[in-house]
Amino acid sequence: MTQHGPLNIETFVEPMFQENGLLLWPQGQAGCWFVDPGFPPQPEALAAAVHQHGLKPQAILLTHCHADHLAGVRLLQQKLPGTPLWAPRDEEHMLGDANANLSAPFGFSVTAPPADRLLSPNEQLDLGGLSWTVLDVGGHSPGGLAYYCPAAGVVIVGDALFAGSIGRHDFPGSSQRRLLRNIRENLLTLPPETVVYSGHGPTTTVAREKRYNPFVGLDAADEVDDED
Repeated sequence: MTQHGPLNIETFVEPMFQENGLLLWPQGQAGCWFVDPGFPPQPEALAAAVHQHGLKPQAILLTHCHADHLAGVRLLQQKLPGTPLWAPRDEEHMLGDANANLSAPFGFSVTAPPADRLLSPNEQLDLGGLSWTVLDVGGHSPGGLAYYCPAAGVVIVGDALFAGSIGRHDFPGSSQRRLLRNIRENLLTLPPETVVYSGHGPTTTVAREKRYNPFVGLDAADEVDDED
């Protein structure tokens, strides 16, 4: 568990895809969110952590609707009945479509139930008095979202941005141009000390990626293709 000011974050790494599922809760409060529950045994570990910390789930949030980030939704809801699913509005169709969420093309079929709430960029969310802003980071996927908490100095970006890299943009619905634009306009403009939680790999900071990430500098922006 890592504390970021008023916010606790515990990361659970799914072994097959090395996907990061997150458990978030404000200091001294019981309400919590899950972000991107992946394949077993990650959902079981997330549910166990809720009981261990005495938490009360408020929602499951998805940064995007690729299979490795939604595979654990059904199992987590079975273990914690009544936990609503919040998903990107522009990716609603991917939840129940194994082709669109990229599980079928890889030889298996994974779906999630319909979302209880659909989220769009610029919405404001609240978790135990901590305000979060929904950011557009689409490009790796059609409607990917990031979740930014200014009070904690944390942004959760899914597969848009990684330590030293960016998300793939060769999938159906992907766009290199849009991904780079959203990273540059919506992520790299955050305070430099902001901690970035990616969907795979270690955390990083906005300052570190602005300085060292070879994909997000001016040269990279000049090389994008003519997508969208």
